[in-house]
Amino acid sequence: MSLIAKKIKHWHMIAGFLMIYDILVVNGAYLFALLLRFDFRFLSIPEEFLRAFYRFTPFYTAACVLIFSWLNLYRSIWRFASYNELSRIVFSSVLTTLVQVAGAFVFYRMPVSYYIMGSVIQFVLVVAARFSYRFILLLRSSQSRSSGSEAPKIMLVGAGNAGQMILRDANGGKETKGRIVCIIDDNPNKWGRFIDGIPIVGGRNDILDNVNKYDVDRIYVAIPSASLKDRTELMNICKNSGCRVLTLPGIYQFMNEEVTVSNLREVSLEDLLGREPVVFDMSAVRDFVRDKTVLVTGGGGSIGSELCRQIAKYEPQKLIIFDIYENNAYEIQQELRREYPLLDLVVMIGSVRDSRRINEVFTKYQPDVVYHAAAHKHVPLMEDSPCEAIKNNVIGTYKTAYAAMISGCRKFILISTDKAVNPTNIMGASKRICEKIVQTFDYMIKENRAAELPVLFTNGDDELLTQTFPAISDPVTEYTIVRFGNVLGSNGSVIPLFRKQIAEGGPVTVTSKEIIRYFMTIPEAVSLVLEAGVIGKGAEILVLDMGDPVKIDDLARNLIQLSGLKPDVDIEIKYTGLRPGEKLYEEKLMAEEGLEKTANKLIYIGKPVVFDRREFMVNLNELIDAANHNDETRTIGLVKKMVPAYTPETKVNP
Repeated sequence: MSLIAKKIKHWHMIAGFLMIYDILVVNGAYLFALLLRFDFRFLSIPEEFLRAFYRFTPFYTAACVLIFSWLNLYRSIWRFASYNELSRIVFSSVLTTLVQVAGAFVFYRMPVSYYIMGSVIQFVLVVAARFSYRFILLLRSSQSRSSGSEAPKIMLVGAGNAGQMILRDANGGKETKGRIVCIIDDNPNKWGRFIDGIPIVGGRNDILDNVNKYDVDRIYVAIPSASLKDRTELMNICKNSGCRVLTLPGIYQFMNEEVTVSNLREVSLEDLLGREPVVFDMSAVRDFVRDKTVLVTGGGGSIGSELCRQIAKYEPQKLIIFDIYENNAYEIQQELRREYPLLDLVVMIGSVRDSRRINEVFTKYQPDVVYHAAAHKHVPLMEDSPCEAIKNNVIGTYKTAYAAMISGCRKFILISTDKAVNPTNIMGASKRICEKIVQTFDYMIKENRAAELPVLFTNGDDELLTQTFPAISDPVTEYTIVRFGNVLGSNGSVIPLFRKQIAEGGPVTVTSKEIIRYFMTIPEAVSLVLEAGVIGKGAEILVLDMGDPVKIDDLARNLIQLSGLKPDVDIEIKYTGLRPGEKLYEEKLMAEEGLEKTANKLIYIGKPVVFDRREFMVNLNELIDAANHNDETRTIGLVKKMVPAYTPETKVNP
């Protein structure tokens, strides 16, 4: 008995009660209609009508239960009942009415009013039983929210389909701590009207007035299809309201029916960058990656992990993640195993500075494509440890590029940065040297002089050794460079830092009122890298058109305002001065590199800058020796010699 009880779930009991209720209702409704036809005088009902009713009742009861079961009227969750459930009840009523009419031809024809009134009464009672629970919940929810004087008051922007879904979820969801008090929509035809009892009070120009009128604490923006111009204008209005602002991420949320209060997110500064996110045609990338062995160095980092996510979608033969940080590598490994269980995934821990380890990876797996994302990127930290920047960025890039060449790799893509242009810090200068290394490899291969490239490695006491590698035969590797600016949300990005500082009550630290940066999203940056693997023909520097630069001070102030706080009042903005190696603005290309458009109008190619490669290689040997001996003075001197544009910038006051 206990086993049977365990198998009976709560919804089974509810379904049983509903079935008993329906059996009584479907018969009682038509008996009531018969009584109504004869003025509620039971004795006035002709005997043949009663006989026909009693004889048909078992058949009609069975038919109703079967129809209701077929239409899942006993399996729905009625606390969330909506149009779909109502339409199924209507359909079931039509079918059961047809069954009643068909019974007239078998048993006895009843009065016309019997069929009309019986079907109407049955429909009303079936609907009432199922929707009364939802109605009671909505009533209780509404009363509890209206009675709570401390509950946040919410303004909903958008009275379209997405807005109505948010409103319905907010009215019925337990997770909603607050109540929607007014709605904003730019369609004048909706002004002065109501949705679920909530007034539509005007358009976007009325937001600030109604925030004060209704004492609004939060603003929900539910216009996923809004253009960049409209979205930017809305955000600029909302940020002056003093309210916390939440928004739907995009139209895909609406298309996937993911429009609920829980899907709302904090407004991202991506919403205020002044340009639409760049969308790439990834069909060529899919063809390029499919059935190939792909290696991503630094695959656990913010850029490297997104590279792995996007590559995994395009069915590579094997994906190899190489990273020195085991925690990052483990996280992306577990994520990809969940999302792509059929993916042939290899995760290896190691450093690109370790010759034996990196050569082991290339020898064992023979990758066709390499995305080299491993690097030290934090500017102030590298200013304090310049030799480490050279060891990891420069030596690591050289060793990885060399291993790719001798293993027969087809394509090597270097992830570079706009800080490599006229660098004022050792990190940017080291990445410029990396670019020259890659350009040198590409040139030497095309000139059939690959054998002249030295092997660089260290022995047990870190003494630098160089030797010629004579056995290289017809290397085929193409080398490409991808350069982009700051990446929103990446490790070291200002956005997570600002959010953390705001959450802690401030101050928000900005280095200078005048500092500007170019920004792109992680998916944009990674899509550019992937497309570079397709369109890059060797030695070029591919650059994304990132629109206009953005003032960091403006970003900080916007983020504070969109969190419902006031800059310099609720949250202090503290100007700390430029950090070591930091400059006020970043550039995308050196002037002498020039620009050439590609098929994608948002991607440009910078032509390689001519430099003395023989002298460069001699200086590179000396630089590696200096870095390995931790001689900072000599290291920085050699960097200045190899990158003439490297001019360490004097610290500027805020």
